[in-house]
Amino acid sequence: MTFSAQLREETEPLFEAIYQHPFVRGLATGKLEKEQIIHYVKQDAEYLQAFIKIYAAALSRCTDKEDIAFFHQQIAFVLDSETHPHQNLCRVAGVSYDELQGAPLAPSAHHYIHHMLQVAKEGTLGEIIAVLLPCPWTYWEIGKRMLTDVQPDPSHPFYEWITFYGGLTDSITVELCKRLDQLAEAASEKEKEKMKQHFILSCQLEYKFWDMAFTVEEWPVPLEVHSS
Repeated sequence: MTFSAQLREETEPLFEAIYQHPFVRGLATGKLEKEQIIHYVKQDAEYLQAFIKIYAAALSRCTDKEDIAFFHQQIAFVLDSETHPHQNLCRVAGVSYDELQGAPLAPSAHHYIHHMLQVAKEGTLGEIIAVLLPCPWTYWEIGKRMLTDVQPDPSHPFYEWITFYGGLTDSITVELCKRLDQLAEAASEKEKEKMKQHFILSCQLEYKFWDMAFTVEEWPVPLEVHSS
């Protein structure tokens, strides 16, 4: 069994819990509250900005031209393509995507982003791939399962979101798994354990991100920050 397959097997309960989360179920049924959608887009827009930095950190660790080209392409993909599902959500919520940019981070988004940034700062290329992999992998599986379970047509409110993640992100996940497996073969047991723990925590935080959107999570004690 490959290293990535082992990680997927050990995190099956998390992948299933994510697919059954009420926010994800709302995407499947087309029934989400406006404030939930807006909160998700606000936080995910900030998350994707951080994700670009994680890809850039991975690129900086690469020594192979093929790997450099791959991570360069992924940065372009996030910049140019991954805003499309956000546009779908914004149309459903009746808001402009531009007006949702620059929102302060909610607690779960803050935790997730800083977890990834810390690994990007200190980790090996294998560790960085492990920490970022749950994001494309869980979204890909959500999209694929919804295409089968829901069989949405263009009248479905979240048709573009489902078809985007059910199809366009498949090669990304496959390529990341392939690179992770190659790096794991040469890694020490200590490094592989770090890779495993980074992957598991990112899976947990993927669940927390959906929960944050569903509950419209905010900090427990809001404060007014006055500019000097």
